[in-house]
Amino acid sequence: METSLHRALKTHYAGGTEQIEVRLGDYRIDAVVGRQLIEIQHGSLAAIRDKIRKLLEEHQVLVVKPIVSRKVLVKNPAGKASRRLSPKRGSLLDLFEELVYFTRVFPHPRLTLEVVLVEVEEWRAPGHGRRRRWRRTDHVVTDQKLTAILDTRRLTTPADLWAMLPEGLPVPFHTGDLAELLAVRRDVAQRIAYCLRHCGAIHPVGKRGGAWLYEALPVKQPRRRKPKAA
Repeated sequence: METSLHRALKTHYAGGTEQIEVRLGDYRIDAVVGRQLIEIQHGSLAAIRDKIRKLLEEHQVLVVKPIVSRKVLVKNPAGKASRRLSPKRGSLLDLFEELVYFTRVFPHPRLTLEVVLVEVEEWRAPGHGRRRRWRRTDHVVTDQKLTAILDTRRLTTPADLWAMLPEGLPVPFHTGDLAELLAVRRDVAQRIAYCLRHCGAIHPVGKRGGAWLYEALPVKQPRRRKPKAA
């Protein structure tokens, strides 16, 4: 079932065109603007990995990955509704949790990945049937509604991924350094390093103890053409 969030982002990125839900061969594309195909993917990037790889053979593709940064929970909207702010917050760095399954697709010369931080209302209704002890909730999510776009980050190259990290890493660094800088668990830092390495943003330069040491790969500068002689 399509959520209101997906529908709103699809309309936003279509830019007012009528090219929404376009059939292209075996695939249905969320939106088409000019020669660019646009896919909105709130779920796992792994679910569209093969589809995007196939589309990139002949088309420019924009994959939009929304991340919920702020969520207002609306319970029982059809009756006496209650509203409260969820303590869970998403960030741009959450992209790396999904990018683990997308490193064989990104980067690509015809692919743009856009991360969108959004604010949503999550509408919930009472669940059906008896509540089981192992279940923490007794509700079902009926919809997510977009209330604001808070930030966006457009990624096309490995250097764009590296730029998502704050300054302050030692040179070289290991995943413990990365975990400390980002205030995350070591396993989270390891997944981020995995993505950066397999996407071509960093490379291993040795080991310290049992930990790999990494350095950022230099950014390739475009060649400048020599001016023609007069």
